[in-house]
Amino acid sequence: MTDSADNKIDYSKTLNLPQTDFPMRAGLPKKEPEIIERWNEMNLYKSLREDAKGREKFVLHDGPPYANGNLHIGHALNKTLKDVITRSFQMRGYDSNYVPGWDCHGLPIEWKIEEQYRGKGKNKDEVPINEFRQECRDFAAHWVGVQSEEFLRLGITGDFENPYLTMNFDSEAIIAGELMKFAKSGQLYRGSKPIMWSVVEQTALAEAEIEYEMYESDTVWVKFPIVQGPDHLKGASIVIWTTTPWTMPANRCVCYSKKVSYGLYEVTVAENEFGPQPGDRSIFADSLVGECAEKAKVEVKRVGDVSVDDLKGMILDHPLKGMGVDGYQFKVPMLHGDHVTEDAGTGFVHTAPGHGRDDFENWVAKRAEIEALGIDSSIPFCVADDGTYTDDAPGFPGVKVIDEKGKKGKANQAVITALIGQNNLFARGRVKHEYPHSWRSKKPIIFRNTPQWFVYMDKDGVCEKGTLRNTALAAIEETRFVPALGKNRLRGMIEGRPDWVLSRQRAWGVPISVFRNEETGQVIPGPEFDKSDELSQRIVEAFKKEGADAWYAEGAKERFLDGIVDNQEQWTKVNDILDVWFDSGSTHAFCLEQREDLKWPADLYLEGSDQHRGWFHSSLLESSGTRGRAPYDAVLTHGFVMAEDGTKMSKSKGNVVTPQEVISQSGADILRLWVASSDYSEDLRLGKTILQTNIDSYRKLRNTLRWMLGTLSHDEGEEVALADMPELERLMLHRIWELDKLVNSNYDSFDFKRITRSLLDFMVLELSAFYFDVRKDALYCDGPSSVRRKAALQVVGHLFDRLVTWMAPILPFTMEETWLSRYPDAKSVHFEQFRSCPDEWRDDALAAKWKKVRQVRRVVTGALEIERREKRIGSSLEAAPVVYINNDELNTAINGLDMEEICITSDIEINVGTAPDGAFTLDDVAGVAVVPQLAKGEKCARSWRVTTDVGADPEFPEVSARDAKVLQELKLLGKL
Repeated sequence: MTDSADNKIDYSKTLNLPQTDFPMRAGLPKKEPEIIERWNEMNLYKSLREDAKGREKFVLHDGPPYANGNLHIGHALNKTLKDVITRSFQMRGYDSNYVPGWDCHGLPIEWKIEEQYRGKGKNKDEVPINEFRQECRDFAAHWVGVQSEEFLRLGITGDFENPYLTMNFDSEAIIAGELMKFAKSGQLYRGSKPIMWSVVEQTALAEAEIEYEMYESDTVWVKFPIVQGPDHLKGASIVIWTTTPWTMPANRCVCYSKKVSYGLYEVTVAENEFGPQPGDRSIFADSLVGECAEKAKVEVKRVGDVSVDDLKGMILDHPLKGMGVDGYQFKVPMLHGDHVTEDAGTGFVHTAPGHGRDDFENWVAKRAEIEALGIDSSIPFCVADDGTYTDDAPGFPGVKVIDEKGKKGKANQAVITALIGQNNLFARGRVKHEYPHSWRSKKPIIFRNTPQWFVYMDKDGVCEKGTLRNTALAAIEETRFVPALGKNRLRGMIEGRPDWVLSRQRAWGVPISVFRNEETGQVIPGPEFDKSDELSQRIVEAFKKEGADAWYAEGAKERFLDGIVDNQEQWTKVNDILDVWFDSGSTHAFCLEQREDLKWPADLYLEGSDQHRGWFHSSLLESSGTRGRAPYDAVLTHGFVMAEDGTKMSKSKGNVVTPQEVISQSGADILRLWVASSDYSEDLRLGKTILQTNIDSYRKLRNTLRWMLGTLSHDEGEEVALADMPELERLMLHRIWELDKLVNSNYDSFDFKRITRSLLDFMVLELSAFYFDVRKDALYCDGPSSVRRKAALQVVGHLFDRLVTWMAPILPFTMEETWLSRYPDAKSVHFEQFRSCPDEWRDDALAAKWKKVRQVRRVVTGALEIERREKRIGSSLEAAPVVYINNDELNTAINGLDMEEICITSDIEINVGTAPDGAFTLDDVAGVAVVPQLAKGEKCARSWRVTTDVGADPEFPEVSARDAKVLQELKLLGKL
């Protein structure tokens, strides 16, 4: 065939141009559901489990989300991270099984059912408890189903057909069994302590259920008249400061510090209607008296010293004594307290042991000292469940501290009025400060003394390391934390936490399945009860068959105690339920230990950083108390998702981003790419601009994959030995070897940002903009026998297999589509293992050499870019630059290389020496300069290179000699 006017060749058909059906536009919102349907048809999860049988297990144990609404962006972040981890270990030789779970008990669900009742005019108290519990169960089951579908749409692979639920009968049975282990070991007790109480929700709360919001409190400075002390202090008062005036009826002592300097001060000038008057004497910390006097609108002078010995043994009158009711005639002692500081207030601390943790602990620790003074050391119950004063607050019964809607009652004002009446109000005001609120109701809570069920933190001889606290602290030291600062955070919380309060006064949950003897206080099952195991087993078996509802069924007490105790009338069945954190803290027991496809302990727990006080915390305590160690080997934490400007997402601000919205508009893989490319160890940001950045990155990535697929359509599988490969191909194999180490080590360290950034940069900057760009001429134009072309195809194949599998955990939909485009008979990319990279691919010397070669290339391409911009050339193939190199290292590096191929020019001239004035240079590449020139000759109709040998073969007069030779080869093979 000749290249004549009558029989003109279509040279494009002689080129090996990329051919693929893989679309440039992803269309992820439509494509991803199709892939999910395919996965469902093949039961991908089950098939993966069968494929991984016999491998070493890697278990990431799922922290249970709450089953009460659609997923938010935090869920998407959390579950995507988990999915990336489990997939990455699955594709690296492990049996990496992910079992999702849900928290199903607790107040939020109970509250929703109560709202439905109120809407229908029903009274919860008139509904049989197990009927009410069933409605809670149905509500939770509905949202488990909804969230499962949303997680699956996100691309999460796991056992969604058989998840763990805290409300499953087996789960409830084991949770109760775990509680009874604490009871049998003597760690469980019923006590009276100040706990955080929600009046709105009518239940005790744990620290993990608290959030701090700004709140305006009444604040008062209160005088306690001295009735027993040194003569020079008679007639004076001790002054305290508090932001909770309503706790004054519960005051039982005032604390001082041995480290604070105190003085006796006398009022000289007063400008107030109610408060101290000239001549009044009070004691203050010297460092704080000025601020206190200013608040009271008085002037004072120091009239005497007050020593620690003066304060020790001092007795005060209660400031409400004499208000016309009995009840405040008791003595108020002065006690030393390590918690007293001079950071704010007066230097003295009002102590109401029924309303504060420090107050309680100091009071209890000093009980012997208090009783030696002839003072009753019992702690009053001044506030009832509904937030009203009890009879233990004489003069105020029925007055509300907080009402059922979470609003301030009249208690503060009632107390302040009474203090004024007794002339014991020094000053008053208001202060805005952070105050604990329930994270559910968003309403302020109170601290109140109430009987609850606790687990000892410091009882010796009941745990592996003596006490629960010591055992948990030892477990922390054996745990890997990512990031490492998580260890200090969790350790600090365990070191300082009080006894673990377990009880909640609600209906929907696992009961505290013990009985209490009202006469002796004995609890069964218990350490000294010989039938504890029999009773525990009876309760567990009933819960397995009927769920925890068995505890509330008619005749439950008789059923469980029959034959266990002689006199059932002496025993009370406890009807409090367990804190839901105990439920979730027990997931390791009813999930990890019960499933053969998992293992205990877990390799990893992963949740948000708030779970140092939540799931990580409760799991650690539960497992340490029952098994002597943590249920995990490692803990990974992530931050929270903020709006693009760094503020909190809020519906009122209109800056909320939902996963459903992102998925419907852009696809789940875009959301997953954002997760993987972000530094999740800190708070993350998300908004339209950030999403668009990820969309742009995804587009570049996809185009690179598409080009590889198109190019590999011409791959016939011919291999070239490493020694016979051109340097450029060996350089790429070295880079693959380096990336293999980076990818695997960073999947191990959970640094997905580094993996994603490294692979994206490699694909865009090293492949698309360099290697593929250089090799397009050889891949498109070289003939079938070309070793250079065969080697390039072989390397592109290596690149494809590794890049797609490396990125499959991050972008499971896109990599599945890409893999099946290359290997249509494959089941799924997710069955593949990361390809190994032979050490013989490593060539550090070659990489160092080509780093220098690319420096030279960068100066050349920089010069040609200006020529294009000024429209002096259309493409680099129209150029034949003259390069001046005045650098021995760079000159040695390029020696023997085809620089016109590397720089994608039609010709190039390399000169050693100094460049003429005006030559193009780059500041960061010393010793290289370029003078652009046009290439001489004609443009080849096939390769578009400008050469002087176009027409050298008269049979193909429009092409260069190289291209004519290829055409002759194609003609000989019958392909032309």
